[in-house]
Amino acid sequence: MTTAPALAGSSSIKLNTGVGRAAAFEASLEFFLTPVVPFLRDPEVSEIMVNGCERIYIEKAGKVLLTESRFPTEQDVQAAANNVAQFVGQTLSQDRPLLDGRLPDGSRVTIVLGPLASCGTTINIRRFARNSGTPNFLLEKKACTRQCLEFLLLAVMAHQNILISGGSGSGKTTLLNVMTHAFKPEERIVVIEETRELQVQREHVVQLEARPADQYGRGQISVRDLFNSALRMRPDRIVVGEVRRGEALDMVQAMTSGHHGSLSTLHASTPSDTCYRLETMAMMSDIALPLTALRRQIASAVDLVVQTSRLPSGRRMVTHVSQIHYNETSHNYTIEDIFAPKGDIETGDAIWTGLRPRMADAQELPGLEKYIIETAPIFATKP
Repeated sequence: MTTAPALAGSSSIKLNTGVGRAAAFEASLEFFLTPVVPFLRDPEVSEIMVNGCERIYIEKAGKVLLTESRFPTEQDVQAAANNVAQFVGQTLSQDRPLLDGRLPDGSRVTIVLGPLASCGTTINIRRFARNSGTPNFLLEKKACTRQCLEFLLLAVMAHQNILISGGSGSGKTTLLNVMTHAFKPEERIVVIEETRELQVQREHVVQLEARPADQYGRGQISVRDLFNSALRMRPDRIVVGEVRRGEALDMVQAMTSGHHGSLSTLHASTPSDTCYRLETMAMMSDIALPLTALRRQIASAVDLVVQTSRLPSGRRMVTHVSQIHYNETSHNYTIEDIFAPKGDIETGDAIWTGLRPRMADAQELPGLEKYIIETAPIFATKP
Protein backbone atom coordinates (compact mmCIF):
# COMPACT_ATOMS: atom_id res chain seq x y z
CA MET A 1 0.00 0.00 0.00
CA THR A 2 1.34 3.42 -0.93
CA THR A 3 1.48 5.75 2.01
CA ALA A 4 0.53 9.40 2.05
CA PRO A 5 2.04 12.27 3.97
CA ALA A 6 1.13 12.33 7.64
CA LEU A 7 -1.78 14.58 8.44
CA ALA A 8 -0.85 18.07 9.49
CA GLY A 9 -3.60 19.21 11.75
CA SER A 10 -2.34 22.78 11.80
CA SER A 11 -1.66 23.07 8.05
CA SER A 12 -3.71 25.56 6.12
CA ILE A 13 -4.93 25.51 2.55
CA LYS A 14 -5.35 28.81 0.80
CA LEU A 15 -8.34 28.71 -1.48
CA ASN A 16 -9.35 31.67 -3.58
CA THR A 17 -12.76 32.39 -2.10
CA GLY A 18 -12.73 36.13 -1.58
CA VAL A 19 -13.65 37.73 1.71
CA GLY A 20 -16.49 37.75 4.21
CA ARG A 21 -18.73 34.73 4.30
CA ALA A 22 -16.66 32.90 1.66
CA ALA A 23 -13.45 33.38 3.66
CA ALA A 24 -15.15 32.10 6.80
CA PHE A 25 -16.38 29.10 4.92
CA GLU A 26 -12.85 28.47 3.64
CA ALA A 27 -11.77 27.93 7.22
CA SER A 28 -14.66 25.56 7.85
CA LEU A 29 -13.77 23.57 4.75
CA GLU A 30 -10.27 23.11 6.11
CA PHE A 31 -11.67 21.97 9.43
CA PHE A 32 -14.13 19.46 7.99
CA LEU A 33 -11.80 18.19 5.24
CA THR A 34 -8.69 17.88 7.44
CA PRO A 35 -7.79 14.33 6.27
CA VAL A 36 -7.48 15.45 2.64
CA VAL A 37 -5.82 18.85 3.23
CA PRO A 38 -2.31 17.52 2.39
CA PHE A 39 -3.59 16.34 -0.97
CA LEU A 40 -5.35 19.61 -1.67
CA ARG A 41 -2.00 21.28 -1.05
CA ASP A 42 -0.07 18.94 -3.35
CA PRO A 43 -0.04 20.35 -6.92
CA GLU A 44 0.76 16.90 -8.35
CA VAL A 45 -2.48 15.37 -7.03
CA SER A 46 -5.15 15.54 -9.72
CA GLU A 47 -7.94 13.58 -8.00
CA ILE A 48 -8.98 12.83 -4.43
CA MET A 49 -11.42 9.96 -3.88
CA VAL A 50 -12.96 9.44 -0.43
CA ASN A 51 -14.63 6.01 -0.30
CA GLY A 52 -16.32 6.21 3.08
CA CYS A 53 -14.32 6.93 6.22
CA GLU A 54 -11.68 4.21 5.89
CA ARG A 55 -10.33 4.53 2.37
CA ILE A 56 -8.98 7.67 0.68
CA TYR A 57 -7.39 7.30 -2.74
CA ILE A 58 -5.56 9.90 -4.78
CA GLU A 59 -4.47 10.11 -8.38
CA LYS A 60 -0.91 11.32 -8.74
CA ALA A 61 1.16 11.31 -11.95
CA GLY A 62 -1.65 9.33 -13.60
CA LYS A 63 -1.58 6.54 -10.99
CA VAL A 64 -4.32 5.82 -8.43
CA LEU A 65 -2.85 5.28 -4.97
CA LEU A 66 -4.39 4.21 -1.65
CA THR A 67 -3.31 6.59 1.13
CA GLU A 68 -3.05 6.09 4.88
CA SER A 69 -5.31 9.05 5.63
CA ARG A 70 -8.70 8.36 7.21
CA PHE A 71 -11.81 10.12 8.47
CA PRO A 72 -12.55 9.08 12.07
CA THR A 73 -16.14 7.96 11.36
CA GLU A 74 -18.81 7.93 8.67
CA GLN A 75 -20.44 10.85 10.49
CA ASP A 76 -17.29 12.90 9.91
CA VAL A 77 -17.44 12.19 6.17
CA GLN A 78 -21.11 13.22 6.14
CA ALA A 79 -20.28 16.40 8.06
CA ALA A 80 -17.64 17.25 5.44
CA ALA A 81 -20.15 16.53 2.67
CA ASN A 82 -22.80 18.74 4.25
CA ASN A 83 -20.29 21.54 4.69
CA VAL A 84 -19.36 21.38 1.01
CA ALA A 85 -23.05 21.35 0.07
CA GLN A 86 -23.65 24.50 2.09
CA PHE A 87 -20.87 26.30 0.26
CA VAL A 88 -21.94 25.29 -3.26
CA GLY A 89 -25.50 26.29 -2.46
CA GLN A 90 -27.07 22.87 -2.84
CA THR A 91 -29.16 20.70 -0.56
CA LEU A 92 -27.71 17.36 0.50
CA SER A 93 -29.97 14.96 2.37
CA GLN A 94 -31.36 11.44 2.13
CA ASP A 95 -34.05 12.90 -0.13
CA ARG A 96 -31.36 14.54 -2.31
CA PRO A 97 -28.30 12.35 -1.82
CA LEU A 98 -26.34 13.45 -4.92
CA LEU A 99 -24.29 16.61 -5.40
CA ASP A 100 -22.17 17.96 -8.23
CA GLY A 101 -20.47 21.32 -7.69
CA ARG A 102 -17.14 23.07 -7.36
CA LEU A 103 -14.86 24.07 -4.51
CA PRO A 104 -13.43 27.57 -4.00
CA ASP A 105 -10.29 26.80 -6.01
CA GLY A 106 -12.34 25.64 -8.99
CA SER A 107 -11.96 21.93 -8.27
CA ARG A 108 -14.97 19.84 -9.19
CA VAL A 109 -16.62 17.92 -6.34
CA THR A 110 -19.09 15.03 -6.60
CA ILE A 111 -20.78 13.55 -3.53
CA VAL A 112 -22.93 10.45 -3.09
CA LEU A 113 -24.31 9.89 0.38
CA GLY A 114 -24.38 6.51 2.05
CA PRO A 115 -26.17 4.15 1.92
CA LEU A 116 -26.51 4.82 -1.83
CA ALA A 117 -22.75 4.26 -1.80
CA SER A 118 -22.43 0.98 0.08
CA CYS A 119 -18.96 1.83 1.38
CA GLY A 120 -20.31 4.99 2.99
CA THR A 121 -20.46 8.59 1.82
CA THR A 122 -18.14 9.19 -1.12
CA ILE A 123 -16.51 12.52 -1.98
CA ASN A 124 -14.65 12.88 -5.26
CA ILE A 125 -12.59 16.02 -5.87
CA ARG A 126 -11.14 16.55 -9.33
CA ARG A 127 -8.46 19.20 -9.45
CA PHE A 128 -6.98 21.06 -12.39
CA ALA A 129 -3.34 22.10 -12.68
CA ARG A 130 -2.89 25.85 -12.99
CA ASN A 131 -0.78 25.49 -16.14
CA SER A 132 -2.82 22.70 -17.71
CA GLY A 133 -4.59 25.08 -20.07
CA THR A 134 -1.49 25.93 -22.10
CA PRO A 135 -0.28 24.26 -25.32
CA ASN A 136 3.15 23.70 -23.76
CA PHE A 137 1.54 21.63 -21.01
CA LEU A 138 0.36 19.07 -23.58
CA LEU A 139 3.82 18.91 -25.14
CA GLU A 140 5.53 18.53 -21.76
CA LYS A 141 3.19 15.67 -20.84
CA LYS A 142 3.66 14.07 -24.27
CA ALA A 143 -0.09 14.16 -24.82
CA CYS A 144 0.45 14.81 -28.52
CA THR A 145 3.15 15.74 -31.01
CA ARG A 146 3.90 19.29 -32.10
CA GLN A 147 2.48 18.53 -35.52
CA CYS A 148 -0.78 17.16 -34.08
CA LEU A 149 -1.14 20.09 -31.68
CA GLU A 150 -0.53 22.61 -34.46
CA PHE A 151 -3.14 20.85 -36.61
CA LEU A 152 -5.73 21.03 -33.82
CA LEU A 153 -5.10 24.73 -33.17
CA LEU A 154 -5.31 25.44 -36.91
CA ALA A 155 -8.60 23.53 -37.02
CA VAL A 156 -10.01 25.82 -34.33
CA MET A 157 -8.77 28.91 -36.18
CA ALA A 158 -10.37 27.55 -39.37
CA HIS A 159 -13.75 27.32 -37.56
CA GLN A 160 -14.02 23.55 -37.68
CA ASN A 161 -16.68 21.94 -35.48
CA ILE A 162 -14.78 19.62 -33.16
CA LEU A 163 -15.82 16.93 -30.68
CA ILE A 164 -13.32 15.69 -28.10
CA SER A 165 -14.16 12.19 -26.93
CA GLY A 166 -12.67 9.81 -24.38
CA GLY A 167 -13.22 8.13 -21.06
CA SER A 168 -13.29 9.73 -17.61
CA GLY A 169 -9.94 11.25 -16.72
CA SER A 170 -8.55 10.92 -20.25
CA GLY A 171 -7.75 14.63 -20.58
CA LYS A 172 -10.79 15.88 -22.52
CA THR A 173 -11.29 19.04 -20.47
CA THR A 174 -7.58 19.87 -20.46
CA LEU A 175 -7.40 19.50 -24.24
CA LEU A 176 -10.52 21.63 -24.68
CA ASN A 177 -8.97 24.36 -22.53
CA VAL A 178 -5.84 24.30 -24.68
CA MET A 179 -7.76 24.45 -27.94
CA THR A 180 -9.59 27.61 -26.84
CA HIS A 181 -6.22 29.38 -27.06
CA ALA A 182 -6.79 29.45 -30.82
CA PHE A 183 -9.85 31.69 -30.47
CA LYS A 184 -9.32 35.25 -31.68
CA PRO A 185 -9.16 37.81 -28.85
CA GLU A 186 -12.10 39.76 -30.29
CA GLU A 187 -14.44 36.77 -30.58
CA ARG A 188 -17.50 36.50 -28.32
CA ILE A 189 -17.39 33.08 -26.67
CA VAL A 190 -20.33 31.50 -24.86
CA VAL A 191 -19.41 28.56 -22.63
CA ILE A 192 -22.14 26.19 -21.39
CA GLU A 193 -21.47 23.66 -18.63
CA GLU A 194 -23.30 21.42 -16.20
CA THR A 195 -20.69 22.32 -13.58
CA ARG A 196 -18.18 25.03 -14.38
CA GLU A 197 -14.71 23.63 -15.15
CA LEU A 198 -13.41 25.35 -18.28
CA GLN A 199 -10.98 28.23 -18.06
CA VAL A 200 -11.12 30.05 -21.39
CA GLN A 201 -8.24 32.51 -21.50
CA ARG A 202 -10.02 35.19 -23.49
CA GLU A 203 -11.59 38.49 -22.51
CA HIS A 204 -15.04 38.31 -24.13
CA VAL A 205 -16.35 35.15 -22.47
CA VAL A 206 -19.85 34.46 -21.15
CA GLN A 207 -19.89 31.39 -18.92
CA LEU A 208 -23.27 29.77 -18.30
CA GLU A 209 -23.78 27.08 -15.69
CA ALA A 210 -26.77 24.77 -15.35
CA ARG A 211 -28.76 24.76 -12.12
CA PRO A 212 -30.31 21.70 -10.49
CA ALA A 213 -33.84 21.74 -9.13
CA ASP A 214 -34.31 22.68 -5.50
CA GLN A 215 -35.58 20.25 -2.88
CA TYR A 216 -39.14 20.85 -4.14
CA GLY A 217 -38.25 20.10 -7.75
CA ARG A 218 -38.37 23.73 -8.83
CA GLY A 219 -36.01 26.09 -10.61
CA GLN A 220 -34.01 23.65 -12.70
CA ILE A 221 -32.11 25.15 -15.64
CA SER A 222 -30.70 22.50 -17.95
CA VAL A 223 -27.78 22.63 -20.38
CA ARG A 224 -30.37 22.51 -23.15
CA ASP A 225 -32.13 25.58 -21.74
CA LEU A 226 -28.83 27.43 -21.65
CA PHE A 227 -27.93 26.30 -25.17
CA ASN A 228 -31.15 27.72 -26.58
CA SER A 229 -30.47 31.02 -24.80
CA ALA A 230 -26.86 31.05 -26.03
CA LEU A 231 -28.02 30.97 -29.65
CA ARG A 232 -29.72 34.33 -29.07
CA MET A 233 -26.63 35.93 -27.49
CA ARG A 234 -24.75 36.58 -30.75
CA PRO A 235 -21.95 34.08 -30.11
CA ASP A 236 -18.94 33.80 -32.39
CA ARG A 237 -18.11 30.52 -30.66
CA ILE A 238 -20.18 28.10 -28.61
CA VAL A 239 -18.36 25.75 -26.26
CA VAL A 240 -20.36 23.00 -24.53
CA GLY A 241 -18.33 21.50 -21.69
CA GLU A 242 -19.93 18.09 -22.14
CA VAL A 243 -22.85 16.84 -24.20
CA ARG A 244 -24.94 14.38 -22.24
CA ARG A 245 -28.58 14.48 -23.32
CA GLY A 246 -31.03 15.95 -25.81
CA GLU A 247 -29.00 19.15 -26.22
CA ALA A 248 -26.93 17.07 -28.67
CA LEU A 249 -29.57 17.61 -31.38
CA ASP A 250 -29.68 21.36 -30.72
CA MET A 251 -25.90 21.50 -31.01
CA VAL A 252 -25.86 19.50 -34.26
CA GLN A 253 -28.52 21.72 -35.80
CA ALA A 254 -26.67 24.85 -34.69
CA MET A 255 -23.45 23.55 -36.25
CA THR A 256 -25.23 23.04 -39.57
CA SER A 257 -26.97 26.41 -39.52
CA GLY A 258 -24.10 28.87 -39.36
CA HIS A 259 -22.55 28.43 -35.90
CA HIS A 260 -19.20 27.13 -37.07
CA GLY A 261 -16.20 26.61 -34.84
CA SER A 262 -18.06 24.98 -31.98
CA LEU A 263 -16.25 22.76 -29.46
CA SER A 264 -17.57 20.13 -27.08
CA THR A 265 -16.68 16.90 -25.29
CA LEU A 266 -18.46 13.62 -24.71
CA HIS A 267 -17.71 10.17 -23.34
CA ALA A 268 -16.89 7.60 -26.02
CA SER A 269 -14.19 5.02 -26.67
CA THR A 270 -13.52 5.48 -30.40
CA PRO A 271 -14.29 8.07 -33.11
CA SER A 272 -17.04 5.82 -34.53
CA ASP A 273 -18.52 5.33 -31.06
CA THR A 274 -18.55 9.12 -30.74
CA CYS A 275 -20.89 9.38 -33.73
CA TYR A 276 -23.21 6.66 -32.46
CA ARG A 277 -23.28 8.10 -28.96
CA LEU A 278 -24.03 11.56 -30.32
CA GLU A 279 -26.97 10.23 -32.33
CA THR A 280 -28.27 8.32 -29.30
CA MET A 281 -28.23 11.51 -27.22
CA ALA A 282 -29.86 13.45 -30.06
CA MET A 283 -32.70 10.92 -29.96
CA MET A 284 -33.30 11.91 -26.32
CA SER A 285 -34.70 15.24 -27.54
CA ASP A 286 -38.39 15.80 -28.17
CA ILE A 287 -37.87 16.00 -31.94
CA ALA A 288 -38.12 12.72 -33.83
CA LEU A 289 -35.89 12.42 -36.89
CA PRO A 290 -35.39 9.44 -39.20
CA LEU A 291 -32.05 7.80 -38.43
CA THR A 292 -30.68 8.41 -41.93
CA ALA A 293 -31.54 12.13 -41.71
CA LEU A 294 -29.96 12.36 -38.27
CA ARG A 295 -26.77 10.64 -39.44
CA ARG A 296 -26.53 12.98 -42.44
CA GLN A 297 -26.83 15.96 -40.09
CA ILE A 298 -24.19 14.65 -37.69
CA ALA A 299 -21.74 13.89 -40.51
CA SER A 300 -22.35 17.33 -41.96
CA ALA A 301 -22.06 19.08 -38.59
CA VAL A 302 -19.00 17.43 -37.05
CA ASP A 303 -15.76 18.16 -38.91
CA LEU A 304 -13.33 16.44 -36.56
CA VAL A 305 -13.39 13.94 -33.70
CA VAL A 306 -10.38 14.06 -31.38
CA GLN A 307 -10.02 10.85 -29.38
CA THR A 308 -8.24 10.94 -26.03
CA SER A 309 -7.20 8.05 -23.81
CA ARG A 310 -5.56 7.39 -20.46
CA LEU A 311 -3.03 4.60 -20.85
CA PRO A 312 -2.15 2.01 -18.17
CA SER A 313 1.09 3.90 -17.56
CA GLY A 314 -0.96 6.94 -16.52
CA ARG A 315 -0.09 8.88 -19.65
CA ARG A 316 -2.98 10.82 -21.20
CA MET A 317 -2.74 11.32 -24.92
CA VAL A 318 -4.52 12.10 -28.16
CA THR A 319 -4.83 8.78 -29.97
CA HIS A 320 -6.83 9.78 -33.05
CA VAL A 321 -7.85 12.85 -34.99
CA SER A 322 -10.51 11.76 -37.48
CA GLN A 323 -12.84 13.34 -40.01
CA ILE A 324 -16.40 12.13 -40.53
CA HIS A 325 -18.32 11.45 -43.75
CA TYR A 326 -21.76 10.02 -44.49
CA ASN A 327 -21.85 7.02 -46.83
CA GLU A 328 -24.97 7.19 -49.00
CA THR A 329 -24.66 3.52 -49.91
CA SER A 330 -24.40 2.03 -46.42
CA HIS A 331 -26.30 4.90 -44.75
CA ASN A 332 -23.62 4.93 -42.10
CA TYR A 333 -20.60 6.96 -41.07
CA THR A 334 -17.21 6.72 -42.73
CA ILE A 335 -14.35 7.50 -40.36
CA GLU A 336 -11.03 8.66 -41.82
CA ASP A 337 -8.03 8.99 -39.50
CA ILE A 338 -5.79 12.00 -40.05
CA PHE A 339 -3.67 11.16 -36.99
CA ALA A 340 -3.51 7.66 -35.52
CA PRO A 341 -1.06 5.55 -33.47
CA LYS A 342 1.71 3.65 -35.17
CA GLY A 343 3.31 0.82 -33.27
CA ASP A 344 3.15 0.52 -29.48
CA ILE A 345 0.74 3.15 -28.20
CA GLU A 346 2.44 3.12 -24.79
CA THR A 347 5.70 4.43 -26.24
CA GLY A 348 4.54 5.92 -29.53
CA ASP A 349 2.41 8.85 -30.61
CA ALA A 350 -0.52 9.56 -32.89
CA ILE A 351 1.17 10.54 -36.14
CA TRP A 352 -0.08 11.82 -39.49
CA THR A 353 -1.48 8.97 -41.59
CA GLY A 354 -0.74 10.67 -44.92
CA LEU A 355 -4.43 11.47 -45.53
CA ARG A 356 -5.17 14.89 -46.99
CA PRO A 357 -7.64 16.45 -44.54
CA ARG A 358 -10.86 17.95 -45.78
CA MET A 359 -9.86 21.02 -43.78
CA ALA A 360 -7.13 21.73 -46.35
CA ASP A 361 -9.90 23.11 -48.56
CA ALA A 362 -11.65 25.10 -45.82
CA GLN A 363 -12.48 28.67 -46.79
CA GLU A 364 -10.98 29.97 -43.56
CA LEU A 365 -7.58 28.35 -44.11
CA PRO A 366 -6.17 31.02 -46.43
CA GLY A 367 -4.74 33.72 -44.20
CA LEU A 368 -3.44 31.20 -41.67
CA GLU A 369 -0.28 30.42 -43.64
CA LYS A 370 1.96 32.01 -41.00
CA TYR A 371 0.77 29.40 -38.47
CA ILE A 372 1.47 26.45 -40.79
CA ILE A 373 4.91 25.20 -39.76
CA GLU A 374 4.94 21.60 -38.53
CA THR A 375 1.83 20.84 -40.59
CA ALA A 376 3.26 22.15 -43.90
CA PRO A 377 3.54 18.60 -45.36
CA ILE A 378 -0.11 17.91 -44.50
CA PHE A 379 -1.47 20.96 -46.29
CA ALA A 380 0.97 20.60 -49.19
CA THR A 381 -0.53 17.26 -50.21
CA LYS A 382 -2.55 17.22 -53.41
CA PRO A 383 -6.19 16.12 -53.52
